[in-house]
Amino acid sequence: MSAESHRRIVIGDVHGHYKGLMTLMDAISPTSDDSIYFLGDLIDRGPQSAEVVSFVMENEYHCLLGNHEQMLINILTQGRNPETVVQAWLYSGGQATVASYQQGIVPFEHVEWFSSLPTHIDLGDVLLVHAGVDPSMPLENQTGEQLCWIRDEFHSIQKPYFPDKLIIIGHTITFTMPGVAPGQLAQGRGWLDIDTGAYHPRSGWLTALDITNGIAYQVNVLKKIKRILPMEELVVHVNPNDMRYTHPSKRRA
Repeated sequence: MSAESHRRIVIGDVHGHYKGLMTLMDAISPTSDDSIYFLGDLIDRGPQSAEVVSFVMENEYHCLLGNHEQMLINILTQGRNPETVVQAWLYSGGQATVASYQQGIVPFEHVEWFSSLPTHIDLGDVLLVHAGVDPSMPLENQTGEQLCWIRDEFHSIQKPYFPDKLIIIGHTITFTMPGVAPGQLAQGRGWLDIDTGAYHPRSGWLTALDITNGIAYQVNVLKKIKRILPMEELVVHVNPNDMRYTHPSKRRA
């Protein structure tokens, strides 16, 4: 079967790796017929968050709110924050974001754009969301707390949340799940995780998925290599009854 020309391409957590993103975009070679979607967490940890945000904004690509954008919004728009809240964000990669902006100041237009980002995008056969959904609640009742932060309850679901819709997520690095190696994608009951840990020294892989044609584009930001593979070659099915994580100490972020 020949590839369809109008591609829907979903990109996992970039975390400030602008150069890697540029290499990935070069591999994808998007045209005006393609639709590009980012799953959130453009910022923090990597060295060029400001450049990543500017690139996505200037190209008017679709982007979700991630938990790292949510943390930044809360700190910049809620007045005086407890020192523990600010330090938690800085510890979770926020210091790199501050350093990426001139004089350490996030411009108003970026903050305004972060605040406008949706928590989910429904493509009909696919739902895009940063972290997942609360399986105990209707989607319309869920807030950014569930959609940007949830982990265990969602990954452990025994049956798909939707009978006819795949949920594509980021947020949790795939190799932290049982049996998944760095660079592989993790698939559970009705969901697919494509956050392959671009920032993490155990991985370095940044992933984009052409969901129209079932093709994965990957760049390793540490080893400076790229690959294009059929999606099925990277997918590992995980058992919801064995959902444990081997994430290093920074679990929640």
